[in-house]
Amino acid sequence: MKLKIASIFLLVAVVSLSAFKNPVKPVAYTVDPAKSTITWIGKKVTGSHNGTIALQSGTLNVDGKKVTGGTFTIDMNSIKDADGSAKLEGHLKADDFFGTAKFPTSTFVITKVAGNNVTGNLTIKGITKPVTFPATISVNTDGTVSALAGKITVDRTKYDIRYGSKSFFDSIGDKAIDDNFEIAVKLVAKK
Repeated sequence: MKLKIASIFLLVAVVSLSAFKNPVKPVAYTVDPAKSTITWIGKKVTGSHNGTIALQSGTLNVDGKKVTGGTFTIDMNSIKDADGSAKLEGHLKADDFFGTAKFPTSTFVITKVAGNNVTGNLTIKGITKPVTFPATISVNTDGTVSALAGKITVDRTKYDIRYGSKSFFDSIGDKAIDDNFEIAVKLVAKK
């Protein structure tokens, strides 16, 4: 009987101690900027512009088959207009838009992933605001992780980008630029 009780106490002790073992840390996957893309669309009363911007670096933290976090740096000087307008690209880099001389990068840090929704802190021009958007994240059989977000809406006025905004300039008329711009992101990351 004493042997049975001692065995039960030993089993309980082993189970209890195993509950306090160090949890497995998420694995950091490095985003491949050459295989990843970021596209943008900005709309105005009389039309729209679209183009690309390069990802400088990034990581995705993966716990098993679930993404738990990540950090990304965007090269703001790489902004390109799809029509090749050097004038537009120069204006987007100017102080009344992204001010790339003073703020050459923007960042996004994932703070939460819940189902298909990603929440994080987006920093543009040194101003950080939370953003939530739907994304499809997959841990692939080839050992890579892919993440797709087809439409991330960003209110540029929250980042002190007021040029052409009806929210700040009432009499702007048909020269108004929408306060929101959209970005689409495709990321490919590997260990």
